Amino acid sequence: MAKIEVNKEKCKACELCLAACPLGLLRMSREFNSFGDHYCEQPDSSKCTGCTLCAIMCPDMVITVYK
Repeated sequence: MAKIEVNKEKCKACELCLAACPLGLLRMSREFNSFGDHYCEQPDSSKCTGCTLCAIMCPDMVITVYK
């Protein structure tokens, strides 16, 4: 089972990762980081295939994919 880890403090809420996920497993959190931005999160990792498209699309490289 794959999962992602997001560096919450570096995420600037561009939402490119949300568009890149072919299964639509990502969302923006309701919480804020210290810069006042929502950050990407994966509420359910059970369906993640570890394709890494979200990490590839991220311009700030804040997403790490674990397979």
